[in-house]
Amino acid sequence: MPLVFNELAGWVSVLLGMVSGALLGLRFHRPEFLGGYGSLPRRMIRLGHIALLALGMLNVLFVQSVPRLTLSAQELSIAQWCFLLGNIAMPTCCGLTAWRVGMRHLFVLPVALLIGGVYSVCAGLLRGL
Repeated sequence: MPLVFNELAGWVSVLLGMVSGALLGLRFHRPEFLGGYGSLPRRMIRLGHIALLALGMLNVLFVQSVPRLTLSAQELSIAQWCFLLGNIAMPTCCGLTAWRVGMRHLFVLPVALLIGGVYSVCAGLLRGL
């Protein structure tokens, strides 16, 4: 898969994070919004908004790191997919958990994907030393 997919997904994710933050900002001043400031749904929605921004930037950073990585084509492909799918799965899990608390068990998927991606980058950088 071309690296431009990770880069584009990263920038789209940052854009979605900004738009979702703006939409949340329309009602955040209301104490009862999404069950109140400390409620699980409100915390999960806020976490999803931040995940969009942070993981989007992580995808862009990954693409910028690729020239310095010593990884096989297969290892690079796995890392790409881990970052891309983790970027999609984390905010999705946040939204699902806000909707139904039992969905919190799904967080193992994006966490495992993102750990795999970061591990690949670390391994690829260390091999190049």
